[in-house]
Amino acid sequence: MERVWAPWRLQYYRDKEQYSGCVFCLEDGGEQDRQRYVLCRSRHAYVMLNKFPFVGGHLLIIPFRHVGDLTELTDDEGLELHRLARLSCRLLGEALHPSGFNLGMNLGVDGGAGICEHLHLHLVPRWRGDTNFMPMLAEVRVLPQHLDETYALLAPLFQDAMNELFSSHP
Repeated sequence: MERVWAPWRLQYYRDKEQYSGCVFCLEDGGEQDRQRYVLCRSRHAYVMLNKFPFVGGHLLIIPFRHVGDLTELTDDEGLELHRLARLSCRLLGEALHPSGFNLGMNLGVDGGAGICEHLHLHLVPRWRGDTNFMPMLAEVRVLPQHLDETYALLAPLFQDAMNELFSSHP
């Protein structure tokens, strides 16, 4: 059996033991945002790095309100998710230079959602050749950059862009 070193995985199990409730229901920011890889907050939603990404730069765009049904989002919440998705595509493009993106939601257990009770949008940057033999043959994903480094790269870009995006839109 192959062993793959993923030191951040241990924190997942520690957090899971200590945490009850919804992992996407956040309290006020501060140091919690840094520890949870929250890149930005707007009025109705926020963007964070996926702690267990498909590829480097995999983002989650999440409404603050605890809602699992897409049809229950308000117009303001839906619009803000869309605005944050557009912003995230632009910033990931500038910072990581992917050649494409996957954008989508898994809704419900049968739709593939790992966390059904709080919907979230996945934005996955893609590069030509990023699906190589490792996931297919060895069931291993290779991530070239630690989450802390990705966060340090993206967080300032998101903070600067948030003022621009939401100051020009009601």
